[in-house]
Amino acid sequence: MSAVVADHRVPDDLPGLDPAWSRTVVAPDAEGRERRWHVLDNGVEPTHGTLLCVHGNPTWSYLWRGLIAAAPAGWRVVAPDHLGMGFSERLDTQRTVEQRVADLGRLTEAMGVTGPVVTVGHDWGGILSLGWALAHRDQLRGVVLGNTAVAQPPGDLGPPLIRLAHLPGVRSVGCVATPVFVRATSALSRPALDRGVRDALASPYRTPGRRRSVGAFVADIPFSAGHPSYDVVSDLADGVRSLDVPALMFWGPRDPVFGERYLADLRERLPQAQVHRFEGASHLVTEDAPHYAELVATWVRELDESQAVPATPDTDTEVAAATASEHVPLWAALDRRADDPGPAMSAHGTTVSWAALSRRVTELAAGLAAAGVRPGDRVGLLVEPSADLTSVVYAVWRAGAVVVVADKGLGFAGMRRALRGASIDHLVAGRAGLAAARVMGLPGSRIAVRPLPPATRRLLGVDHDLDELAGRARTTPMPAAPGPDAECAVVFTSGATGPAKGVVYRHRQVRAQVDLVRATYDLQPDDTFVAAFAPFSILGPALGLGSVVPDIDVTAPDTLTAPLLADAASAVDARVVFASPAALRRVVATSADLSTDQREALSRVRLLMSAGAPVPAALLADVGEVLPGASLHTPYGMTEVLPVTDVSYGQIRRAGAGEGVCVGRPLPGVEIAVEPFEHRGSDAALVLAPGVTGEICVRAAHVKDHYDSLWDTERTASRHPGWHATGDVGHVDDEGRLWIEGRSAHVVSTAAGPVTPVAVEQRVESLDGVRAAAVVGVGPRDAQVVVAVVVRDDGAADGRGRRRRRGPLDLRVADHELAEDVRRVAGVPVAAVLCSDRLPLDIRHASKVDRLEVARQAARSLAGRGGR
Repeated sequence: MSAVVADHRVPDDLPGLDPAWSRTVVAPDAEGRERRWHVLDNGVEPTHGTLLCVHGNPTWSYLWRGLIAAAPAGWRVVAPDHLGMGFSERLDTQRTVEQRVADLGRLTEAMGVTGPVVTVGHDWGGILSLGWALAHRDQLRGVVLGNTAVAQPPGDLGPPLIRLAHLPGVRSVGCVATPVFVRATSALSRPALDRGVRDALASPYRTPGRRRSVGAFVADIPFSAGHPSYDVVSDLADGVRSLDVPALMFWGPRDPVFGERYLADLRERLPQAQVHRFEGASHLVTEDAPHYAELVATWVRELDESQAVPATPDTDTEVAAATASEHVPLWAALDRRADDPGPAMSAHGTTVSWAALSRRVTELAAGLAAAGVRPGDRVGLLVEPSADLTSVVYAVWRAGAVVVVADKGLGFAGMRRALRGASIDHLVAGRAGLAAARVMGLPGSRIAVRPLPPATRRLLGVDHDLDELAGRARTTPMPAAPGPDAECAVVFTSGATGPAKGVVYRHRQVRAQVDLVRATYDLQPDDTFVAAFAPFSILGPALGLGSVVPDIDVTAPDTLTAPLLADAASAVDARVVFASPAALRRVVATSADLSTDQREALSRVRLLMSAGAPVPAALLADVGEVLPGASLHTPYGMTEVLPVTDVSYGQIRRAGAGEGVCVGRPLPGVEIAVEPFEHRGSDAALVLAPGVTGEICVRAAHVKDHYDSLWDTERTASRHPGWHATGDVGHVDDEGRLWIEGRSAHVVSTAAGPVTPVAVEQRVESLDGVRAAAVVGVGPRDAQVVVAVVVRDDGAADGRGRRRRRGPLDLRVADHELAEDVRRVAGVPVAAVLCSDRLPLDIRHASKVDRLEVARQAARSLAGRGGR
């Protein structure tokens, strides 16, 4: 028998909540008793479909206000408060999962919900919504989940915060007698939620009587067998595997309640699910990432547009067979040179022959398979560039698994976010990497690069080491080789314009990249190269070239000196050098330290390639003095597709000054086009007309496959089918050359139209006494003003910030003369000119200016609040 409490009216002034959505519905519960439910309902008619939104504990339907506002046309949104929760009828008894699933079914029946239905669940509402889905398959169109769980992953004891709240004494005090649990939930967000939103989330739970079901919900969580709801929850969790409808998961990775293990468990149960991670979001992902609502709405709109027409089985078979027969494996050169005693790779004083490298890769591939590394498994790598790293990468590929590469340039927090987000199954690391993995809380088995003492193995959780795995090859057959469409790598962007994104490649795409690089630069089998740029440090065997890694940390490229470069080149008689702009600046700065023999070694280099950031012509001219026999080239590309274009120093000189940086013409097999600013987000066709500025789009065989667990990001980048929208802006000139004018995120949105930063910065940097400049926008979108931040040439270390890349800038208003000079050459109205001691740079390349950070600090400085 229920204790019926008088209606508690929903306040009509809650942020973001339209009172017209709020209504009371009388419907029977699981036992047939009439109950009063509070429901948010947009009441759309006629109805194309229904979004059934189910909240968790201790929230209420207010959680879904953003989705109600963003609902696709024709879609009704029904968001009930559970009985005893929100503003629904209060209870004096506890309800189980089974009862609440049945309650939900009775309510939707009473409200005339007939389908198609997309269920949307968060927290404890996730399993309840899935329970409704399993009981209403005939009405189900899809499922959407945000930060929830249906089972405890193996080895997981449950969320610590929930287990604490589950204790009877803590539950009665923290969940019912006081609002601690209610308030703590909304306090998980960083930055903190607006006070009005926190109060709105807590508004139905102002008294102990109104919080009774908050505690009851916690008590009904079955952590172990014997709990009244344990078997029901287990059955629901198993049943989820049978749902064959489209699925979407949106996730806050900083959630201390439902962490990465729970996401991985759900992905295993719903392998068809699209996933989008909102970096920085916590448990209340709907509050921390309010644009989730547009993501869900977009996904729902596309449900009925995703009916692809499959090719006939015969055609599929023929195409797959043809592709497989033409595919050259990435380890083909290793197989071909299995008896070659010549040097394949040299790093940190150790040289490995082709024969030894080939044998090691074969042994490790078999050993990895014996140790449980399966095709498609993800293997995280925390190994310094070396022969060990190279052999592991090719062994993982040969075993059919996927390498996950997150270099130290991302910083500790960035590496943790990347590796946890990639859901790795195994980790290969040195001692330091294994220790870091424990601190990061990375999942998966542990493989040590070197044998470790038993006590250290136990402490670091090591399961195997590489020598042990290689020894297993004697009794283990080689696994079947992966096909060209198998995934082979997840690599991460630099994070220069936001959190680093995981980029997924398949074998055929990496092979296409390798073949294009070899053909573009006429690389010959007897060429050897210096890999002073991290992405190329493992490509030597795929290119079939011997290589050497300079005696530096290649993830800190600006530590390369001219003598170190010369010593590396001399070690393998290198004819080719790969180096980043930051490395080249340091090489030029230290060229006076070269000995005669070192200069001779560098004079034999015939080709320099520099990528990762724009390379100024003046820097190339200086590099030409250090590498007098080299043809100087700067390929343009990005983590998602490299290379796209190529330009030589001579071609840059002939192009002259222009609006941006000239990066040359597209390479064979590469198409480029521009999406004009005025057509952004529309269905307008891409253009290649000279002089039209917009976002650059690329189509080629070596473009990445997709972004990892970033469904909306991938959708945006591939909005033009077959093309990748790069995020760079620029134009093509009359001779078909591409000019880069900046990043989309850095375009200044003024009332007079968009202003791209690079050309303005180049003109400012042409002034005497100016070492570097950043042009940014300050103010609201479409009404921003241009602000120039200038680093003066005062003889200090690299003005782009080599000494200190992060932290507050020392911003001050420029003197009148400098400000007038900047305005005279800028070519656009400049509202303010500031001076700084440096410009903040991306961590990986030490070359790309973080204009978003410059803009943030400039805005604070101009408002009188200082750099922070």
